Amino acid sequence: MSPGATVRSGPAWETGAVGDPSPYGEWAARVRREDPGEVTTSLHRPVGNAAPGGSVRHVDSFEIQPPTGPVHNGVPRSAWARARRRVSRWHRPYTVALVFVDYLAAALASWIAITTFSQARAGFYTAKEDPTWFYTVAFVLLPLGWLIILWGNRAYDRRYLGLGPDEFKRVTRASVTVAATVSFLAFATKTDLSRYAVATALVGATLLILVERYLARLVLHGVRTRGGHAGHRMVLVGTLPDALEVHRAVTRSPAAGLVPVAIALTDGFAAARGVETPVPVYAVQDVLALVREVGGDTIAVCGSASAEPGELRRLAWQLEGSGVDLVVAPQLTDIAGPRVHIRPIEGLPLLHVEEPTLSGPALLAKNLMDRVAAGLGLLLLVPLFIAIAIAIRLSDRGPVFFRQPRVGHEGRTFRVWKFRTMYVDAEDRLAGLVDQNETDGMLFKIRQDPRVFPIGRFLRASSLDELPQLINVLKGEMSLVGPRPLPADDGDFLGDVRRRLLVRPGMTGLWQVSGRSDLSWDEAVRLDLYYVDNWSLAYDLSILWRTVGVVLARKGAY
Repeated sequence: MSPGATVRSGPAWETGAVGDPSPYGEWAARVRREDPGEVTTSLHRPVGNAAPGGSVRHVDSFEIQPPTGPVHNGVPRSAWARARRRVSRWHRPYTVALVFVDYLAAALASWIAITTFSQARAGFYTAKEDPTWFYTVAFVLLPLGWLIILWGNRAYDRRYLGLGPDEFKRVTRASVTVAATVSFLAFATKTDLSRYAVATALVGATLLILVERYLARLVLHGVRTRGGHAGHRMVLVGTLPDALEVHRAVTRSPAAGLVPVAIALTDGFAAARGVETPVPVYAVQDVLALVREVGGDTIAVCGSASAEPGELRRLAWQLEGSGVDLVVAPQLTDIAGPRVHIRPIEGLPLLHVEEPTLSGPALLAKNLMDRVAAGLGLLLLVPLFIAIAIAIRLSDRGPVFFRQPRVGHEGRTFRVWKFRTMYVDAEDRLAGLVDQNETDGMLFKIRQDPRVFPIGRFLRASSLDELPQLINVLKGEMSLVGPRPLPADDGDFLGDVRRRLLVRPGMTGLWQVSGRSDLSWDEAVRLDLYYVDNWSLAYDLSILWRTVGVVLARKGAY
């Protein structure tokens, strides 16, 4: 269904619902396939469950029904057959490119080791012998060994490419396996290898493969974000509210490449009548047929639909060998993967959610990193601070710094340090600009704020006005990474918003690398709460790295 369209209603959908055993229900099921008037969009027709010959088989809510084949000893032959494996269009060329570049990376690491260490040829030949075998090992066998071990560690599996840390973990795991294999072969053949050369070749190959895969991921993300290509086409199975919630979640990040293309309802069309949906909606039982019709490669079982006893397992069985991925999206959102662990009890996979890390060694390490980085930053930035101070004084008479009360950790109030970017009478002029506010909630932002003087506009766009907050970080009032510090006069922090006060506010955070001033208040709060619940040192470093790109691009800064 195209955006803005609604699900068609009519008696065929009402009386021919899932599981309706009446003759009229059978007729309605056939109409879904045959009647061109009951079409959800101009491109997609509802997939019915009509069998050849016009008979209708009533099945479970989302069980796949393979075509009926010849019967042998009372069992259809199709029960033993597997569907032909599907391959995503983007995966094959992307994998071929990765294989080629991985090979080059391993060969380049061997070349670096050979040119760096004169003892690299030790154990292979003397000065009078032919070096062919040595170069064959260094530039052919070792790179091929890398490819085989990477493949064995599923480093080319499309489930891990371009999304999350698993791809890099598998490359690292493969490097350990390569090192162990080389050591074992050297011991078994009594070959005295140069340890420095071997270490350089292995470590160099690992680093080069990680770097080139990171660059390849950036290219893949760019293709997905700008062109909408090279993604996983998902069919969402579940009730309409659950499916729409999953749709909203996966489409927040186009770089992830998860593209919902259809919704298969488990509760019939009645729940969807009159509701605008971003993708076509179907009421079907044969999910695999729907996946084939819309060109999908992933089935996402959403929310309560995953709780149907035994059906999820039967669906997984019938997807075996088809190349269609099966994922389950439980009613558990905004929780980072490291906090979720599966604990199987008697075949029941229980999801254990760990508490947020708000104390302990990790928090001490974060505080230490903040203080050290802030101290070094203030020392190194003294010349820049002086230049900015002179520019501000030349632009407008008044103080260089702007200090405003903000609410910090556990509700304590502190004064934030910033370079002044507005005229001295900015507060007096605020009342006349309230109607021009471009944001909601507790924030006040105007893209072309007349209270900002020219140099101040540059400081805001480049985020240089926030550098004095390093003083707050050094004093322990703020952190390098954290929720956005809000003014103390913006009202009480009630409900979910109050949870932001469990950690120190930050100079940067998810709000800055995800849109900054372009975000709505609700979205900014959601990102801040996600950070509070899921922060880690690695996550902080990732946000700091992303901040550099956002600041250079001046995204959402005004």
